Amino acid sequence: MLAGCALPGTTRAGGAAPGGGGASGPALVPAPARPASGEISFAHWRGEDRAVLDGIIAAFVAENPGAAVRQDISPSSDYQSTALLRIRRGGTGDVFTAFRGAQFVDMVDAGLYGDLSAQPFTDGYLPRLVRSGRDAQGNQLGLPYQYVFNMPLVNTDLLAAAGASSAPADWDGFLALCESLRGLGIAPIAWPGGEPANAGQLLNAMVMNNAPTDDMFTAIEAGTARVTDDWFLTTLRQYAQLAPYFQDGALGASSEPCQQVFASGGAAMLATGSFHLTAVRTLGAAFPIDLIAPITVDAGAARHQGVANATFLVGVSTSSEKQDAAVAFVEFLSRPEVASRYANGTVQHSTVAGVEYTDPDLRATARWLDAPVILAPRFQFENLDIRSAVENACVEVVRGVPPEQAAESAQTVVDQRRPG
Repeated sequence: MLAGCALPGTTRAGGAAPGGGGASGPALVPAPARPASGEISFAHWRGEDRAVLDGIIAAFVAENPGAAVRQDISPSSDYQSTALLRIRRGGTGDVFTAFRGAQFVDMVDAGLYGDLSAQPFTDGYLPRLVRSGRDAQGNQLGLPYQYVFNMPLVNTDLLAAAGASSAPADWDGFLALCESLRGLGIAPIAWPGGEPANAGQLLNAMVMNNAPTDDMFTAIEAGTARVTDDWFLTTLRQYAQLAPYFQDGALGASSEPCQQVFASGGAAMLATGSFHLTAVRTLGAAFPIDLIAPITVDAGAARHQGVANATFLVGVSTSSEKQDAAVAFVEFLSRPEVASRYANGTVQHSTVAGVEYTDPDLRATARWLDAPVILAPRFQFENLDIRSAVENACVEVVRGVPPEQAAESAQTVVDQRRPG
């Protein structure tokens, strides 16, 4: 885990100093106001968290009667494309979030994040997980509030019906499991192949053990590795092997119908991540759910058993005129009892130390918190065009394009888009 959290790709070394700080680095934000006052905006993309956050905000306001917090929520795709400009203009996102990877890097380079390093409450986060919110100089700019698992959900009742008492330990075993599941008359895997934001989640697990190093996508973006290298061609060939086991219409599917087919028992696995637990429960899934990742190598050769991501990077905007109130709200979110309320209410694990999990699904998957997982590789990419090209190669192989041809096409885009 420590090696995974230190992977390149979270911040761009040598980037512009944030906060207008120049060589001295990003500007430290002020101490939290006590009590806080005035209205601040909290910008994020998780509309499904609105009700839980409304309750947390009400508790914050009860403690700070002169304060108010407005949630400014955008769909995730819109947030990725427009949040930086909107927050930089001011008026929105006194407190804001970012996806780990390209968006966080861009926001750091734009000087959007104030420096939280001097705030004592940052010590309340798990040290091995909080690193994804640091810049290249080690300044704590964002606080990853969610710890999610970017690996398939699995219906363990169907796993047992297929004769599997545990997850397969190698690639042949995973393919055999898929064949047994297909024999039950269901789709082994529901995969949103038509939705770029989530089609690439499966790639995290597919490369975690195939790649020769854990910074595989940083290397591809830097030009020290290529999409046409043997390890990635192996990954593409394995996608071709999985193609018969995806649900009908997978290439055009988005997350919502995949959630539905999984929740109804029509698919044994949902190839997205733990962040969709709430959605499938809302759709009526009543069966036990765990997490599973394909092990693409021989038994005993796997370095990693799964994939996680420390993300939803909460920070205070340098454009905010109410930074002291914004810091007060971030401090409130960072309290273990508040983080516990958020985690259990949204069914997502937390990076805050001392969080108590009461939700049954969080308790059932808590063992993954200490498992040998890799920090999600797809978020090593800092250039979204390069990431899209690499992920699209996998989609094209499922479509029937030969792996070598798909790899060459992707490498052409990488060469065109690579910096320098």
